[in-house]
Amino acid sequence: MKSVREIALVVLSPIAFFLLVILVWQLTKQIGQIPPYVLPSPIAVGRTAWTGRSVLCGAVALTGAAALCGFAASLIVGTLIAFSFSFSRFVKASCYPYAIFLQTVPIVAIAPLIVVWFGYGFQSVALIAFIISLFPIITNATTGLTNVDRDLVDLFELHNANRWQVLFKLRVPAAVPYLVTGARVSSGMAVIGAIVGEFFAGYGGVRSGLGFLIVDGTNNLKTDQLFAAVIASTALGMAVFAVVNIVGATVLARWYHA
Repeated sequence: MKSVREIALVVLSPIAFFLLVILVWQLTKQIGQIPPYVLPSPIAVGRTAWTGRSVLCGAVALTGAAALCGFAASLIVGTLIAFSFSFSRFVKASCYPYAIFLQTVPIVAIAPLIVVWFGYGFQSVALIAFIISLFPIITNATTGLTNVDRDLVDLFELHNANRWQVLFKLRVPAAVPYLVTGARVSSGMAVIGAIVGEFFAGYGGVRSGLGFLIVDGTNNLKTDQLFAAVIASTALGMAVFAVVNIVGATVLARWYHA
């Protein structure tokens, strides 16, 4: 159990730092006499966020839904791909370089193609989030499934265990910490992917995600809206990461105490 002092340090330190940043921001705005379209004051950003809270909350929900769909798909597909890599060295040697392609290719280069193939809307945004967040799952799960003590593998083979038994009773338990680590990285990248996807795919109609609000604020010099959308994006990313981190820590705690 953590002491009250440790809990206060964990909770209050980020809050104190955030208030310090707000204070420096406000003083910089006042002393430097910076135009609002270059740097709005924290008060103006807060006012814009409050007056447009319904639009901002809807954008957070829409972007969050796309990010979570992409993340969930990457978790499932990435784990299945890692299973296939652990089963066959030939499959891993043949396909792993193409998995690296997902990490190295700029998403801005393939996002227009996704729009051409799948059109504008939620499905394209979720697909872009899926592509960006897939590689950490593949590489971490593959490492966990293949980085197993050879003596343990020989022990299973000595007792005539088949591939499925080796997979689910040896490799999967060894891969859980790696998969949790990959999920933590992938969750943040899924939020980034959803926002970047909205730059290109958008939604149309009356629905708008955080990516649209960022682009709209930039194009129309509505810097207060831009800052509010960026702060909301940061909060969304932190919230998703925190949830995944808590779930991962819970899984690991129960896994090792089972």
